[in-house]
Amino acid sequence: MADISEQEMAMKLMSDGFGRTGPVAGVLTDPVADTPMVVTLDELRPYELDPRLTRNPLYDEIKASIRERGLDAPPPITRRPGSDHYIIRNGGNTRLAILRELWAETRDERFFRIGCLFRPWPERGEIVALTGHLAENELHGSLSFIERALGVEKVRELYEKEDGKSLSQSELARRLKADGYPVPQPHISRMQEAIQYLLPAIPNVLYGGLGRHQVEQLTGLRRAGARIWDVRAASRQVDVDFATLFQDVLSVFDGTPGNFNIQRVQDELIGQMADLLGVVYDTLALEILDSEKRWQILTSEPVAAPTATPSAAVSPQAESTQPSPPPSSAPRDGEAPAPAPEFTLQTKAAPAQPPASDDQPDDESQRSTLVQEHVVSPAPTTDRLQSIQRLIADHTGESHNDFESNVLKAIPVQVGGLYPISDVWHIAPGLDEPERLRTHIAQFALEIAREAGVGEHIAPSDYGIGFSCTAQIGHAGASGTMALPDATLTLLHVLSAPYLSASASPARSDTSRLAGDVGVLLLGTAPSATSSQNQSHVLTDSGLVKLFRLVRLARRLLEIEAGIPDGDSAMPGS
Repeated sequence: MADISEQEMAMKLMSDGFGRTGPVAGVLTDPVADTPMVVTLDELRPYELDPRLTRNPLYDEIKASIRERGLDAPPPITRRPGSDHYIIRNGGNTRLAILRELWAETRDERFFRIGCLFRPWPERGEIVALTGHLAENELHGSLSFIERALGVEKVRELYEKEDGKSLSQSELARRLKADGYPVPQPHISRMQEAIQYLLPAIPNVLYGGLGRHQVEQLTGLRRAGARIWDVRAASRQVDVDFATLFQDVLSVFDGTPGNFNIQRVQDELIGQMADLLGVVYDTLALEILDSEKRWQILTSEPVAAPTATPSAAVSPQAESTQPSPPPSSAPRDGEAPAPAPEFTLQTKAAPAQPPASDDQPDDESQRSTLVQEHVVSPAPTTDRLQSIQRLIADHTGESHNDFESNVLKAIPVQVGGLYPISDVWHIAPGLDEPERLRTHIAQFALEIAREAGVGEHIAPSDYGIGFSCTAQIGHAGASGTMALPDATLTLLHVLSAPYLSASASPARSDTSRLAGDVGVLLLGTAPSATSSQNQSHVLTDSGLVKLFRLVRLARRLLEIEAGIPDGDSAMPGS
């Protein structure tokens, strides 16, 4: 090939044959992995949902450090899909504001161009970003209580938008913990109360840094005052409701945060309540303080103490000094505490009532009799434990599934076991998920089978309704009927087998005799045609209630897995 000059080479390279013919990208796509990059202040924005609403108390110290040393810890950044600017991913809005101030003051390039770590926008971007900002600020302890409360409330809104349903406080606490920002449920309750009842009345005090302990005192005063007001105002004509009264009293004290005094709020509230209700100030103060002491006992750490007898009545005075029950006696999933080992009919202790008038004993006696008829086997409890459960329900905003209150207007039946039953129908929110439902169903099936002596043939399962029968069953005896063990096991098999795969259920199961034996199993044999030997066919009362509960939970499990959030079998409170 002949040598060509540099000019000829340049002309060939610039000819049309070397021109770009494909599409030209307007902007580069974001990296798909964590990538260090340099961005300018023009390209970076603060996070719009930053929970910090007030100036960082350490702002001046941070600014002085950055001015002297530069940015030792650049904030991580990210970018929403389709956005034209980057945002702070978690924490760092204060640093960004300081950099803008220093750039405006000095025009020093080290404050304008920042080396940051870019992280791709995740699938659950808004939730991850907001919980990240909350967690980052929590590490530095620089958010006020109300700022944390509003941040958690915003996360709740994002969760509910993501799920398409409302969340209980317990579920919100679980979701926050899973996303790396654990907040106990009692704290969430106080946060929601502060937003609903305190923020409209004393925003300056709250944004000025009112602490959690003071918020607890205010919310406790509001709850106690509301309970006393509801009782005393029912018999009087009062022109104002308690919510309005509390807001009016509290708003008077929305001044300088450092001068806020809860004792003055309490004095003013009790004074106005006493005037409106026509009650002596000291009497009202004692009632409210006694209610607050009960709540303090509820939230205090439990200490070991002997278990009280179910029939023991505890007076309000005794409650203030009696130690809390041991942790082992706490209820599970909203149901009753662990039962005694024996299954005997027993009346459950009624809550403490005011002295009855002369025309009440017959009604109380009749009610006691009706309650006793609903108790299959005892789940021991005490008046104090019932009172604590009611206070918890009031505090969390959830309805309390109380046996004594519901027994004559719902369908509760009390029976013991590993998971004691205080209401056949009610399903606590913490239980209403497939894994836990299967656990409870399998336990009830095992306890029913154990009563018939065939517990070893019940196996838990992660599929179906939660259990399977592992023995060849359904063979009739010489009399043409099944013995109690076979009849019980066949009934459990009939309930579980349709929802199991062929490999998970017994290869051969003769259920043809069950039709003739299920009546005897559930109802017993007519006395005229019964021998004492045939009485063994009958399920015990305890086993029958557990069977009812098993069916209820299984129906709910199948509804959930079929995508029916509230099926035909749902009831209020379930």
